[in-house]
Amino acid sequence: MGGPKDEEPPKLLSISPENESLNVKPTVIELLFDEYIKVENPNKGIIITPRIKKDEMEVTALKNKVTIKLNQELEDSTTYVFNFQKTIQDITESNAPENLKLVFSTGDEIDSLTFSGNVAYTFPQREKKMKDVLVGLYTVEDTTNVLTAPPYYIGAADTTGNFKLTNIKAGQYVAYAWHDDNNSLKAEEKSEHYSFLGDTITIDRDISGVQFYLDKSNLGEFRIARASSIGSNFDIVLSKIPVDIEIEAPELNEKLFYRLSDRTLKFYHTALINDSLEVRLNLKDSVGFKIDTTLYAKFEESERRKETLETTIEGPRNFIDKLRAEFKFNKPVNEINFDSLLIKYDTASVIPVRKEWVFQKDSTKRTRLVLEWTVPDTLDFQNYIVYAGDSTFIDIENQFNKDKVEASYRRLKKETLAEEINVTVNTDERPLLVQLITKKDEIVAEKYLEETNIAEFRDIEAATYLIRAIVDTNRNRRWDTSNLYENRQAERVYYLMNPNDNNNKDTVIRGGWTLDVVIQPTKPIGLNKLPELPEEEKKALEAQINQHYEELMDKFLNKPM
Repeated sequence: MGGPKDEEPPKLLSISPENESLNVKPTVIELLFDEYIKVENPNKGIIITPRIKKDEMEVTALKNKVTIKLNQELEDSTTYVFNFQKTIQDITESNAPENLKLVFSTGDEIDSLTFSGNVAYTFPQREKKMKDVLVGLYTVEDTTNVLTAPPYYIGAADTTGNFKLTNIKAGQYVAYAWHDDNNSLKAEEKSEHYSFLGDTITIDRDISGVQFYLDKSNLGEFRIARASSIGSNFDIVLSKIPVDIEIEAPELNEKLFYRLSDRTLKFYHTALINDSLEVRLNLKDSVGFKIDTTLYAKFEESERRKETLETTIEGPRNFIDKLRAEFKFNKPVNEINFDSLLIKYDTASVIPVRKEWVFQKDSTKRTRLVLEWTVPDTLDFQNYIVYAGDSTFIDIENQFNKDKVEASYRRLKKETLAEEINVTVNTDERPLLVQLITKKDEIVAEKYLEETNIAEFRDIEAATYLIRAIVDTNRNRRWDTSNLYENRQAERVYYLMNPNDNNNKDTVIRGGWTLDVVIQPTKPIGLNKLPELPEEEKKALEAQINQHYEELMDKFLNKPM
């Protein structure tokens, strides 16, 4: 039988150079421990500031000694910090020393300034604890940024998002935070969350209370990657997905139609063969980059097999009095066979869908149809099925849907609903977009506030929700991300917090409830700012200072020589 589990971390016996040494320029760093040790992923785990070329560094463990060969020249008059985190561990149970750090200076003093604060995500993440989140400072003279190169000073946020960069030299810096999923020590703009402080920061004292909010912002070029005829259609492939689309062309929505699928705009023409027409595009991506151009779309005769029409039904499946089903198609739809579009209930009963119940969600695309049906008071059933048989829909290439599609819906009883939810957003900012969101990230209700800061919701299904308010600065009725190149921050998002748990944004809503809640604004991105004094207090303080100055000058001038 073995003895008790070893839970004691290795103890540092000696380190060379010694901690807080001055006027040293080591080429090798050695650490000696009281037991055999190993190193785990040192190039990722050891955080070194200011930055050095870590790929040239060699780290080895032999018995109870760790040796670091730097293989590079260090800067003059610079304080270096080696934060070993959990890189060094005992060889048996992988215990790591707590807060193991080496500080030394190549000059005659240790830089001691600090930069600290918190990093949070704009939108809640599935993983509650922070992981692989870094904060970095770039010197103001540096021509790189968080998207192009590692920073001069770097530190890691803990699992709650708090961070502290130490031993900083006085100077001017630009600050960033990012989720470094691939250990590149910089942000990947297409896949990783990041944040920036727009203004240059002068660090001549300890800076605390800094706030970052992480979100994704793809600043890659927005362009047309390819435009060509594909079969009898015309495809425009973009470098990124557009969020705003404006198209001008002859016979648009009459004979010319289009659809967006991921990054591809596909155009269809019902009459044109072996000819082309002028199409003007005005597109915008998520960061505000634009494509404004005119091109010629050519439609050629082709024997290529037409794409099959595919149909799905989306949207919430519970309703109160009005059933709403949204049909989504992979191609623009031109006709509906209402004979096979039905609402079923009570096992064998059916209601034929009428034309006036169906409308195009976006007449310029024709890829979404909405069915809205108000249940008559004479029907006292809870469960319904929206049914579309095969060949119900015909697209603009005369292709039918080959498979039936159906979806079940449940009518909610009034007594199971929350009667009223009043959400007050404690801010003067306008307009506000207040939303109720399910755990599956579905928006079940929203209000757009331009004059007031109170949103009223009625007859809400009992469930657990996130309740948030978006400050819609540009009034486009959606949240917009940041743009580093334009020094524009993302629109602010405030969540209703659980009063019993600051890390919990879930709000439980039960049937029969009337709820009054208040969303408090979160701390703004950037540095702590001193509160602005009212004008009268400013004047009074200025008068006191002037009076005190006059008294001092009077004493000085009247002092006997």
